[in-house]
Amino acid sequence: MKHMGTMLMREGPFEEIVMGNTALVRAMIEAGTRVVTSYPGSPTPEIATAIRSIPRGDRPFYFEFSTNEKVATEVAFGAAINGHLSTVFFKSVGLNVASDTFVQLSYMNILGGMVVVLGDDPGANSSQNEQDNRHFAHMSYTPVLEPSNPLEVYLFYKEAASLARRYHMPIILRLTTHVCHAKEKVAFSAFTPLQPDDTPRFNVVGGPQIPLTEEALGKKREALRKLEEVGRTANESNLNQLVDNRNRRRGIITMGLPYLSLMDVLEKVSEKPDILKLGFVHPVPRKIVEAFVKSHDEVKILEELDDILEKDVKSLAYDAGLKTRILGKTDPETWIGEYTADKVQDVLNDTWPDMLGARHPAAVLPEVVLARPPQMCPGCGHRSAFHAIKKALSGQDITVADIGCHTLGYLPPYEMGQVMMCMGASPGIGSGLSLFNTSRKVVVFMGDSTFFHAGLPGILNAVFNQHPITLILMENGTTAMTGHQDHAAVGENFNGPTDKVPVRKVLEGLGVKHIYEVDTYQQSRLTERVETAVNNPEFSVVIARHPCMLKFTREARRKPGYQAKQVHIDQKLCNQTHTCVAAFGCPTFTRHTDGKVTINPDLCIGDGSCLQTCPTRAIEKPG
Repeated sequence: MKHMGTMLMREGPFEEIVMGNTALVRAMIEAGTRVVTSYPGSPTPEIATAIRSIPRGDRPFYFEFSTNEKVATEVAFGAAINGHLSTVFFKSVGLNVASDTFVQLSYMNILGGMVVVLGDDPGANSSQNEQDNRHFAHMSYTPVLEPSNPLEVYLFYKEAASLARRYHMPIILRLTTHVCHAKEKVAFSAFTPLQPDDTPRFNVVGGPQIPLTEEALGKKREALRKLEEVGRTANESNLNQLVDNRNRRRGIITMGLPYLSLMDVLEKVSEKPDILKLGFVHPVPRKIVEAFVKSHDEVKILEELDDILEKDVKSLAYDAGLKTRILGKTDPETWIGEYTADKVQDVLNDTWPDMLGARHPAAVLPEVVLARPPQMCPGCGHRSAFHAIKKALSGQDITVADIGCHTLGYLPPYEMGQVMMCMGASPGIGSGLSLFNTSRKVVVFMGDSTFFHAGLPGILNAVFNQHPITLILMENGTTAMTGHQDHAAVGENFNGPTDKVPVRKVLEGLGVKHIYEVDTYQQSRLTERVETAVNNPEFSVVIARHPCMLKFTREARRKPGYQAKQVHIDQKLCNQTHTCVAAFGCPTFTRHTDGKVTINPDLCIGDGSCLQTCPTRAIEKPG
């Protein structure tokens, strides 16, 4: 980490192998960014990791993890209209949370400029959908630049920052999972630290910054004018690249990761098509695209997810009266998943079967490799919680999941959480399920980070409208799933110690009358608390608390004298009922073909939460 921070602040030019997310931070530094905000979500958290590697006193910009993406966008916007170049970053579905603010940005005169870095997730590697946020760009009249590798992340951010400053507007830098996490040697420019001019420049003369009805239409005209200006800039930009293979019969228009995959697929093709790789994907550089389409008999649009570029190109070609055959998406599978090389090969084979020649048969694996299911970590307090809570509920009760590590409770053997939507949605969904429902209890789950992120309105609504549901608040003291970022109840933020905002006091402030607290390792007590809560005719909350054990053990290993411990199984006492495997489900336990159960010493952390689950007490404390 220290090396990374030193590297990122190096003043002379240098080359280094870095992730796309790391290259972005160097670009922020060189561009003179002054304020950066975020809410953590894959594939973007490593941006904050790179920022953290720079000592706070040396960091040339302010950074915070805000309570959610909407607030993060508003903090960055406030800084930008005060004259400071700002950036906000978050994952794909984070834009849904931020959208109420985001869609207004292009209407505003953003004096310092603002870059919105989106981590889109084709393939849904870590998301509940694979939405294409270019739709938001069209709806909000916001330009989009899309890099394909770490070098382009670095270059494109600097261009986005320049455009944002020049036109006083937001610019989207759209990254995707592979681009965020890819590694490449990047040549960085020299950086000369300058004393920033932090003079507050907010002035109502530069506004108004209030989109009242009488101002909205004029602001929309201005947003459209700026978008048109950016389009003219895009036509002259070297971020768009033409790969001229002297093939006037076939051409491909693409961008981002699909371009790299395309180059892999075409490596041994003798008659390669011409390629137009776009850096500006909205607005499309009309002059360049029109010339490319006009000069080819057939043009394939190669894009991940939705047919947004395809529609833009077809519309442009129609208006220009071009006769070129434009080939887009036909098979529904082309709308789904990442455009890795194998996917692109399939797409091109369906489009031009003669171009790639005979397909190589897939490699035959010597044996079947089973998929590794996602699962909670050894010692996870959520596992103890689900094991105990399941005993308190009937098979007819309805359970509603939320976003977080505890979402994995949906999987066997716990099977807790029968419906899920997005962060903070569980109290609202559960409230709806409780209507006209006198025979089935409704239990909803939520993590402590989500509680502060988006959970409060749904909880307040349940109190206000007297919905008789039970909320199990899974408090583990961190934002665990995205990399252990702090939240409001932790007592520390990205920049240092801060006052804790206790979950219980917030609940009491919202008017919650029935609150029960228990450590999840106290399984029988937790079962009793949940039974009491679900039988309460009013809204109730059970705070099921235990620290994230992955974070806990990582911190423990750094302390001098740390010794790893594991539980043991007394094979004389074990009668092979397999409760530890089939009902508790800790991955530490290995069940052999003869029924014997052993401990995997590489996984067991010796926490002992499993001891109380064995009916014969065959699991023994670590020595």
